[in-house]
Order: sequence, then structure tokens, then C-alpha cells
Amino acid sequence: MLIKAIKGTQDVLPANVYANQFIEAAMLETARCFGFKEIRTPVFEYTELFSRSVGDTTDVVQKEMYTFDDKGGRSITLRPEGTAGAVRAFLEHSLFNEPLPQKVCYVTSCYRYEKPQAGRLREFHQFGVECFGPSAPAADAEVIALANEIFSFLGIKKLRLEINSIGCPVCRPVYHQKLREYFEGHKEELCDTCKGRLDRNPMRILDCKSPVCSRIAADAPVMAHNLCGECADHFEEVKGRLDSMGISYEVNLRIVRGLDYYTRTVFEFISNDIGAQGTVCGGGRYDGLVEQMGGPKMPALGFAMGLERILLLIEAQKIQLPAEKACELFIVSHGKNAADLAGVLTNELRAAGLSVSFDLMGRSVKAQMKYADKLGALYTVVIGDDELDKGEAVLRNMQSGNTSPIGLGDFVNGFLGIRAKDATDSLGDALQAFDMFK
Repeated sequence: MLIKAIKGTQDVLPANVYANQFIEAAMLETARCFGFKEIRTPVFEYTELFSRSVGDTTDVVQKEMYTFDDKGGRSITLRPEGTAGAVRAFLEHSLFNEPLPQKVCYVTSCYRYEKPQAGRLREFHQFGVECFGPSAPAADAEVIALANEIFSFLGIKKLRLEINSIGCPVCRPVYHQKLREYFEGHKEELCDTCKGRLDRNPMRILDCKSPVCSRIAADAPVMAHNLCGECADHFEEVKGRLDSMGISYEVNLRIVRGLDYYTRTVFEFISNDIGAQGTVCGGGRYDGLVEQMGGPKMPALGFAMGLERILLLIEAQKIQLPAEKACELFIVSHGKNAADLAGVLTNELRAAGLSVSFDLMGRSVKAQMKYADKLGALYTVVIGDDELDKGEAVLRNMQSGNTSPIGLGDFVNGFLGIRAKDATDSLGDALQAFDMFK
């Protein structure tokens, strides 16, 4: 048990971590272009934060949260999603007094006790954005466009964008009453959880995963037919904005999202390439959440996308990410003095911004060359005690196999000379003087 990861969690090994890093960097950089800045919040919060914001009738709060009492007797919960913590930070640090809109983004771990399967883990990771302040439909379209741009940058195709409007506090009570009347006629068939939701929040029944409840919900009234004038106009303008940007979408009247804080626009990006867990991004408006948590009246909206599901999509669609930057130079040495010099040179070259390694295992020259090849080193330089006495070394282009004797002084001066350069993109800049590109 000590050497086995807990069910629903996974290790990301060094051979695979580059894909995570590349995707996360792409997400953050794309968000930066849209004016979003990164925020980092604690991994755990007071339980009440999630029960109030996410909703105590949701599956997340009722069945999935990791909740415990700390040593002070306070109820603490590992975050099941990112929005609640971002809103709490927005209020605690009075960001509402800053110029609006306030745009934040994050890459974060989340925790839900669910049955693990492909694309659904108990510890998972999300990229999310939150935009505080704007009520205009243009903000809805911009947030959707941001998610769409991330998928486009990563080369992900065949995604389906589905959108809906689930109304506001003005029109939703009338709709709730219609839902209650409908589900009352099927009350005995509902699961026990949904029976408890019937009076408190009948919209949650629409999100139930029970096959029986899902079948009953298929014929329930839809919110889109009960929108107030303002919500209907808002939704039409969101659609118009998406049309003008050339972003394709489908209206899915059954989307309600799994969290209670959503209002008006909700949306999902869905793929058919990764099995049952096909929703790779979901979001929408939550115009009442900031006020509900004790802040000022403040429209807001955002989304979250699952990193593990995006990785599955990239694999399923056979998308080739840019290659990870390889080791640029490996210094091969034999003899004590040469080994000492290899350590000194490696340190100097790393300080100059190069990716350089040398032998730490006491290998033979042949074994060092094999190891350098496994690292994907672009170049090696071989230094021995005898060569050191002569002030010589041998430089090898590992791709072409070309070798060239070089004066040790020229080698050192040539490589360390890149420190003075304003910009050096590769080891090639330093090696051109050694005529290694034939």
C-alpha cells in the first residue's frame, strides 16, 4: 500500500510531464492575450464556502466532497472546483474596488469522490477563468471565444459547442413551479436524492445521472420557453456575437450545468472521441454568486476545462505537440582532472542559459556517449586528462555524427561568449564558429 497511489489519483512521470507543462503554458498565455491574470488560491477552504456557492442540493456537495474536521474542530473541504475560491479571494481582498472587469485565471487541482474512469479522477486538474463585473452579452461571447481559441491553438478538432440559457431570479421561480408540478406526477419513480430536491431545487433533477430520472427529465418543461424578456434578449445577443465571430454552436435546451450558482448563459464543449466523459469544458454566468457570498451586486462569468480530458483528446486525435527542448550539450570526460573541469564548465554554461549535463555516475566514455544519446543531446564534447594537458577537446554533432578537434580555449571562449549576446535561441549560435553545420 505504501508504494501504490490512492485510487482515483495518478502520477505524472518525467517522460509525460512535458505535455502537461506545454498545455498549461498555452492556456495561461492565451488567457493573458485576453487580459486575464493568474490567481492562486488555497487547496482547502471552509466547507460552508462550497455548500453555499456550489449548492447543497448538488451531487458535488451531497456526494462528492472531501470534507473533514481540522484539529481546531472546523469543517474543512478540499476544493471540488475553482470558482468558489476565486470569488472568496475576490471579496476578501476587495478586488471589486479595482477597475472592472477583473479577469483572473488559474491552473489548479480539484478533488471529488467519484467512481474513477477514463477522464474522471478523484484528484484532477482544471484550467479556469473568472471575469467579474460585466453584464453585457459581449462578455459571454468573449469567454466562450477564449475557450475556443485554446482548443484551436492546441489543434483539437471535432468539438461541439452547446449553449443554453437557464434564466435569472426573475423568471426562474415560475419555471421551478412548472418543474415541481411535472415531477410531482412522477415522484414515486424518482431516486431518493431527487425526491429531496423536488421542493428545494427541482432543476437539479434535470442533472441527475440516474437512468430513470434522466428518462423522466427528458419530457420536462425547458427553461428556454420560460425566459423573461431580458434573459431572452441577452441570449439572442450572445448567439449573435458568436455568429459574428464565426464560432459554431448548437442550442441544447437540456444543459443546466451541475452547480447551483449558474444564471442565464451556460455552455459546454463536448467531444465524442474520449468516451462517456466527453465534456471537456463547461461554464457560464453566475451573476448572483458574489452578492450571495456577502459582496456587492456583481455580474460574473467563467469556465473550467479538465486537463486530463484534454490530454486524452490530444492522444485520441493523435495531435503532435512541439518537441520538448533537448539537452543541448553533454560534456564527456575521462580522468579526474577532466571530470573536475567538466563540472566547472557545466556550471558556467548553465549560467549562460544553456541546457548542459555531464557524467555523475562514473561511466566509461562509451557509456557516457550512450547516455548522451538517450538524453537526446544535440552535441557532445569529449575531454580527457591527456587532451587536457594538450589543451584540446573533440566536439561531436550527435545528429550528423561529424566530429571536430577543437582547442579547449576556443571551446570555452566560444561557449561562454554567448553570455554577452542579447538573445540566444540555441546552441547553434555558439557552434557556428566551429563549422559544425555541414
